[in-house]
Amino acid sequence: MTIALKESTTEMSAATKVHGLRSSYEKVGGIVFFGRMLDKIRLHGAGRLPPGYNLGTADWTWFDARCTRFLGVAYPALVERVLRGGSDEEILEWCFRQGRRPGEEEIEVWNGFMLTRGWRDRSSDELAEVKRRRGFGQRDDIQTWFDFHRADEENC
Repeated sequence: MTIALKESTTEMSAATKVHGLRSSYEKVGGIVFFGRMLDKIRLHGAGRLPPGYNLGTADWTWFDARCTRFLGVAYPALVERVLRGGSDEEILEWCFRQGRRPGEEEIEVWNGFMLTRGWRDRSSDELAEVKRRRGFGQRDDIQTWFDFHRADEENC
């Protein structure tokens, strides 16, 4: 299945509370963001993911692209697997069999990177601009992209 990519960080739609889209902070198998990526795939497949979510791997910096590279799986194959059904844990095990099973330390490094993305790194300026456009420019509590996801979705 091919997923059309309409959204980008520079063309964000208004914030929308999306029922069934979990926090980036939530873990599956100890891995942050993986569950949210699965939710985005499921919601998109059901026609319920609004524009404004960086879905897929069109840009190597998108979190979906980073997560599939981390696990060593092809995004289109993951989409097919997710849409066939199964629990998050079953799909993660499928990823481990198809790609790679990261060790405990690799997962710790992955989580640390993802949890702090946007804080004092190459994406900090972009995060500041996106915050400004969403009306969060003065919110010092939003330091990372995960913080932004939470604030943006709670602001609805």
